[in-house]
Amino acid sequence: MSIKVVDTTLRDGEQKAGIALGINEKVEIAKILDDMGIFQIEAGIAAMGGDEKESIKKIVKLGLKSKISSWNRMNIKDINESMDCAVDIIHISVPVSNIQIEEKLRKDKNWVLENIKECVQYAVGKGYEVTVGLEDASRADINFLIEVCKLLYNSGIKRIRYADTVGILYPRRVFHQINKIREAVPIEIEIHAHNDFGMAIINSLGALKAGAKYVDCTITGIGERAGNCDFLEFAKTAYELLGEKIYLNKFSELKKKESIIKEIIG
Repeated sequence: MSIKVVDTTLRDGEQKAGIALGINEKVEIAKILDDMGIFQIEAGIAAMGGDEKESIKKIVKLGLKSKISSWNRMNIKDINESMDCAVDIIHISVPVSNIQIEEKLRKDKNWVLENIKECVQYAVGKGYEVTVGLEDASRADINFLIEVCKLLYNSGIKRIRYADTVGILYPRRVFHQINKIREAVPIEIEIHAHNDFGMAIINSLGALKAGAKYVDCTITGIGERAGNCDFLEFAKTAYELLGEKIYLNKFSELKKKESIIKEIIG
């Protein structure tokens, strides 16, 4: 098994109450994350503009080894803002549960399918690597998830993010859901777990056992509500339960770098 970590400290992590990072702080954190060996850094939301967009541009210009991505809603305007930052990966978030589609978007499933196809084709056509987040996937109908994944795969998308947006997953369910998707569509899967019931790490492991290859984490597990999957705690648990030596050959060094980031965040 080859696990790749997507760090979202600078995007989802910053949604923790009381955290507000400036441009210089985000740039310094990105440098440390890169030095830690993170595969992908989700640097923020370019469509927010201002300091948020400027920090993404500065991180991209560092020329880090980590891939840099920007989060986008499902619209061309957002995507153009990310392209303006010259990120490596355009990430597009797509609400997929009935409650999100009907109450948040005030649309229907056909509208979602049409618009995600348009957005994906636009971004891919511009030569970008694109990943798509299935927002609120843990409350969505599995048949619709598979339909979306088939559309995305046929549109050239190689990886989707299965997002437990409201933190209600448990290990057996996440294993079943990821396994069903993998049986139906040969697409790579990234798990995005929230820690509302203290199960972000074990749910991430359940996704890995079902075939996911990417895990979203934050430093010390910070994030909205109860937080996200804690990077170093996940690394230790993956080693103990799966034998995966994720960065553990330099664990003491990583702890020091984690402490530096904690000081920057405050």
